[in-house]
Amino acid sequence: MQKVILFYKFVPLADPEAVKLWQRSLCEGHKLKGRILLADHGINGTLGGTMADLKAYVKATKTFPAFKDVVFKWSDGTGQDFPKLVVKVRPEIVTFNAASEIKVDANGIIGGGKHLKPAQVHELVAERGDEVVFFDGRNAYEAAVGKFKDAVIPDVQLTKDFKAELADPKYDAIKSKPVVTYCTGGIRCEVLSMLMKQEGFDEVYQIDGGIVKYGEQYQDDGLWEGSLYVFDGRMGMKFSDKAKDIAECVHCNQPTSNYENCDIKSCNKLIISCPDCFSNTPTCPNCTLLQTTY
Repeated sequence: MQKVILFYKFVPLADPEAVKLWQRSLCEGHKLKGRILLADHGINGTLGGTMADLKAYVKATKTFPAFKDVVFKWSDGTGQDFPKLVVKVRPEIVTFNAASEIKVDANGIIGGGKHLKPAQVHELVAERGDEVVFFDGRNAYEAAVGKFKDAVIPDVQLTKDFKAELADPKYDAIKSKPVVTYCTGGIRCEVLSMLMKQEGFDEVYQIDGGIVKYGEQYQDDGLWEGSLYVFDGRMGMKFSDKAKDIAECVHCNQPTSNYENCDIKSCNKLIISCPDCFSNTPTCPNCTLLQTTY
């Protein structure tokens, strides 16, 4: 049975290079593919393989004191989710270009938002009502296929764009409100919520475990709507057969959550296209127009 695990931990690492060698050896020994990023402030990983191999990896990883309480999020895989194994040391385990601002201790990132379990998110909404603002901590193209209802969708294409985006005065009106940040597995919100507090947001929360954990508990019967974009060969996942398609095909404008890459290699742009349209027109609208014109 093929599975995918998603995990991270903000924790001080004295020797990330040594951890990299150990993690690579561990993954290779269990025939796992995916990506692991390490920095002096922690680990961020997504791996695919058989359930048995992943369970063995998780057990071994938790023997390292710094990683003993890492939370691993599981989902179904295909066996073809990742082309290879990548294990690297970088300045950040999620790229906000804020390495100098990230401070961690044994309890995680310092100065971030308050963690809320999925049920606590519902409690906050029940108590504070429309005052609560959901704030998407992902890139705009991820939000196109799935989001929390009535969420604020920042105008960012890359995670590193958030620092400049948060400084925009357009957010002044929500700085005094309870703001719940969310992202795929929770890691981006760790840094985002810290940056938001530095920018003067008064009351910042983050969903513990991200959209993945929320979807596991409430599927499509809660405040989430649509599909979850994921950074592997699946490109998307739904929590139940009741999931809505909130995006539209770029070719026929019919509802879909299906992402594809433009077939023109020099373009390779990520586009939302229903499978039928893409089989007939495997290009983005711009490349389709150029092909028609020339």
